[in-house]
Amino acid sequence: MPLLRFVVALSAAGILAGADLHVGTAPLVAHEWGTFTSVAREDGEAVEWAPLLGPGDLPCFVTRSTGNVKALLRGLVRMETPVLYFYTQRPLTVSVHVDFPQGQITEWYPNPPRTAQNAQPEWFSTTKIAWDQVELAPGKDLDYPMTSGSSHYFAARNTDSTPLRIGNEQEKMIFYRGLGFFAPPLQARYETDGTLNLRNTGREPIPFAILFENQSGAMGFRVVESVSGSAAVEAPELNQDLASIRETLVSRLTGLGLYPNEARAMVETWSDSWFTEGSRVLYIVPRATVDSLLPLSIAPAPGEIERVFVGRLEVLSPRTKTTLVHALRAGNSETLTTFGRFLQPFVAQIQRTDKTFVLSSAAETYLRAIASGHAVTGDGYGGAWEISTPAACVK
Repeated sequence: MPLLRFVVALSAAGILAGADLHVGTAPLVAHEWGTFTSVAREDGEAVEWAPLLGPGDLPCFVTRSTGNVKALLRGLVRMETPVLYFYTQRPLTVSVHVDFPQGQITEWYPNPPRTAQNAQPEWFSTTKIAWDQVELAPGKDLDYPMTSGSSHYFAARNTDSTPLRIGNEQEKMIFYRGLGFFAPPLQARYETDGTLNLRNTGREPIPFAILFENQSGAMGFRVVESVSGSAAVEAPELNQDLASIRETLVSRLTGLGLYPNEARAMVETWSDSWFTEGSRVLYIVPRATVDSLLPLSIAPAPGEIERVFVGRLEVLSPRTKTTLVHALRAGNSETLTTFGRFLQPFVAQIQRTDKTFVLSSAAETYLRAIASGHAVTGDGYGGAWEISTPAACVK
């Protein structure tokens, strides 16, 4: 068959021109990306925190198992937005099972069929979840649920993955989130000279780590290759731009096995969070560690499975600490709100390392409010905060 006719025949069979799925791949391909987010204590170890505080960033059609208790849930790791994509050239029905033995699965979409395994009460956060009868429909243009508000959720759809249907719910991926009680495989501690000491506590080398810092819009990053044992990283010069860090991440994630559209979707999903004010380490969780922490089984078994998880480790750099101390003393809401759910563990660190530090009354009011799961707005000066209950989801 001439090459042109061959390409046309493939397109007619349901393979989109320019799609990430290449001719000659396995009959079924599964790709997954996700994030393990943690906060470093002053000694480098992960600190217990409340990652579910604050307003919801998910659309209302996503199921939540936490009910009204999310402000009380604490852990070491927030498992954020694992999304599982499928690629196939013909209709298939698959079953997907995820275990999270050292954590709780707290959100998901689509909903799994109601079975004995999935029949937990709404407030209970399960350690396992199963989606049986996942119908893969290549080449079909399905209607996906939408909301009018902005959300981290929707950027994950910007791929060439095969549409899927579970019951009467349709999506381009399987989505879930959770809360973990395990120590992440990387520790980060600032030394007195301002360098950051990274220590890999796991058995597998970490492919790369990126130290990123943003101070009032001035940003920079440094890349550390293959972290085994310890590595010292100097503070980055704040002379780089957002485009360079985004492209670096997309290129690196693609090199680890994600399709380019998947890598771009992941970076876009977290672009308003990974690159905000403060200092953090973005690193790759070794595949063997992911498989151990989050066992995944798919039947029938795909010919190819890629799982790329980014570890996000928030650290209180000397420059960030100075900024935060000034804001806490002044009750400066504009600065305090940029730290969001990470504010509490950072304030606790400041108070542990400086016993003489005194919060302003406005900052105390702010911290008490967010600790009880409320949303806070206002300038904060003189304690002038508006305190309300945040919406549970994006409408």
